[in-house]
Amino acid sequence: MLYKTFACVYDEVMDPLLYLAWLEFSKRHLPADTKRILELACGTGALACDFAREGYDVTALDLSEEMLSVASERAEEENVDVQFVQGDMMDLSEVGTYEAITCFSDSLCYMPDRESVQQVFDSVYQALEEGGTFIFDVHSIFQIDEVFPEYSYHYQTDDFAFLWESYEGEKKHSIEHALTFFVKEHEDDEKFVRHDELHQERTYTMENYYTMLESANFYNIEIFADFTDDKPTENTTRWFFVCKK
Repeated sequence: MLYKTFACVYDEVMDPLLYLAWLEFSKRHLPADTKRILELACGTGALACDFAREGYDVTALDLSEEMLSVASERAEEENVDVQFVQGDMMDLSEVGTYEAITCFSDSLCYMPDRESVQQVFDSVYQALEEGGTFIFDVHSIFQIDEVFPEYSYHYQTDDFAFLWESYEGEKKHSIEHALTFFVKEHEDDEKFVRHDELHQERTYTMENYYTMLESANFYNIEIFADFTDDKPTENTTRWFFVCKK
């Protein structure tokens, strides 16, 4: 299945208010004079375009060339200026340096192990200017261990159907999302084609993340809950980290 089709489906089922929430959280926690931002794992570019509309000088990176193609089309259609770069957030040595780097939508939870997360943190640190800000979010252990298992979500329109089932993963604090798409093969017929994806995510304790960030030499590390400026509780589903170089 083409990434373009996936992108259209993802954009359809994604709550646009989430992008606004990520944007507003970032604006509250970035220094007022922040200009140049690197957004990691930008996907279809919705948040990157939102940043650009707010006046930031945005570079957006993703591993998928196909997703970047969709993101570039979005930026052109929305008449915003974003520089899109294909790359791996585990190695940012070729993308320059920035005043701020963001990584949202639990993208770090797709890293297979702690070593990979540590490598991302180390790479981000090197790509930040002195005094720069790193903001990211991850699923909490409560979300992975208590909320997601046996989660089920179904969504359909005239053109596609989307089924999402979540199951406990093999590793500690991990989850597997089985995604099934039924998408029209051609716009002018009634034949739907099935496509399946397996998404595997993993998180760690708050203390583990804190230790890894300190190991990468970040300081002034703050942790917030669910898009707010409140401290996390045992029922927080998403942890937000804000730290400095």
